[in-house]
Amino acid sequence: MPEPSAPTADDRRPLAGSDVAIGPLGVGTWAWGDTATWGMGGYDAALTRSSIQEAWDACLDAGIVFFDTAEAYGKGESERIIGELLRGTDEARRSRVVIATKFLPFPWRVRLRHDLRHAVQASLERLGTEAVDLYQIHGPISIRGHGAFAEALAAVHQEGLIRAVGVSNYNEQELRAIDRELRAHGLRVATNQIEYSLLRTRPETTGLLAACAELGVVPLAYSPIGQGRLTGKYSAADPPPGKRRFSAHPMEAVDVVVAELRRIGDAHGGRTPAQVALAWLMAKGTVPIPGAKNRRQAIDNAGALGWALSAEDVAALDGVAMYGTRTLQQRFWQHG
Repeated sequence: MPEPSAPTADDRRPLAGSDVAIGPLGVGTWAWGDTATWGMGGYDAALTRSSIQEAWDACLDAGIVFFDTAEAYGKGESERIIGELLRGTDEARRSRVVIATKFLPFPWRVRLRHDLRHAVQASLERLGTEAVDLYQIHGPISIRGHGAFAEALAAVHQEGLIRAVGVSNYNEQELRAIDRELRAHGLRVATNQIEYSLLRTRPETTGLLAACAELGVVPLAYSPIGQGRLTGKYSAADPPPGKRRFSAHPMEAVDVVVAELRRIGDAHGGRTPAQVALAWLMAKGTVPIPGAKNRRQAIDNAGALGWALSAEDVAALDGVAMYGTRTLQQRFWQHG
C-alpha cells in the first residue's frame, strides 16, 4: 500500500457532473437544530446557538467549509440555523462555503417532480441561497423508482436550483441503478453519504466503496467517530448516554479500537483518537463529516488535517476495525 498523502484544507475534490468541489473534511450538522435528540432541550445542555456559532467560526478559520444538513434535521431548523450563520458571515468567507442538504423521500411523496421541487425551494428559503450546492436523496425508501427520481432531479438541476446530485444510504445495487438513470439525463451521482467508521466497515466488504470508486462517486462518511465513541470519552465502564444507544456497539470492543487509536496518535505527536479515526477515513478515500457542537470539537476535527497515517498505521487500524451490520430500515432511520 502506498503511503497516504497529507490532506490539507486547501485540497479540493471535484463532484462529478458539476462545478462544485469539496475539501477532504466536512461537517455534519444533524445536531444543529435537532433539539429532541442532540441538545437545546435534548441530553446535551451545552449545545446552544452560541456554541454552534463558535463551531461555525472555528471551522471557517480552519478552512473547513463543507457543511451537510437536511430538511429532516430538526424539521428544517438545521437549515435555518445555517442560513442565519451564512447571513452573518462576510462575503469573502461565505463565497467559499459549500452546503449540502437532502430530500426526505417519504412514501407519500409520490408526485416527485412537484414534491421534490417544492422541497428544494423550501430548503433554499431556509438557507437563504439561490441554489443548493449538493442535493441528496436521503435514503432509498420511496415507492417510486430510480427513473422518477432522476427525472425530478434533472428538472430542478435544469432550473439552476441545484448544482450537484448525491444520494445517502444507498447500497451498491441502488447506487448503480440511480447512476444509470441520472446518466440518461446527462447527470451524475456525485456523492453517496454512508455510515462508515472503524466501528462500521461494512462498505469495504460489500463492494460499495469499490463501486463508488468505479463510478466516480465521492463517499461521504457520516458518524465517522461513532457518535463520540471513538473520542475516548466513553468506555465500557462509562458508556454513552441513553439517546446515543440507537447505534449501539459493544463498548468492550470499542475500547480495543480506542486503545489502538491512542497508540497511533501518540506516535504522531499526540494526535487525539478522533483525529486518528478521521485520518483513517481520509486514507480510505472518503470525506468524513463529523459533527461539531462547539469550538473545541471543531478545532479537534481540524486537527485531522495536515498529516497522514502511514500504510502500517492504516493496516493496524484495519486489524481492530469492526464490521457492523443492520437492516435497510435501521440504517436509514438512524441517520434520518
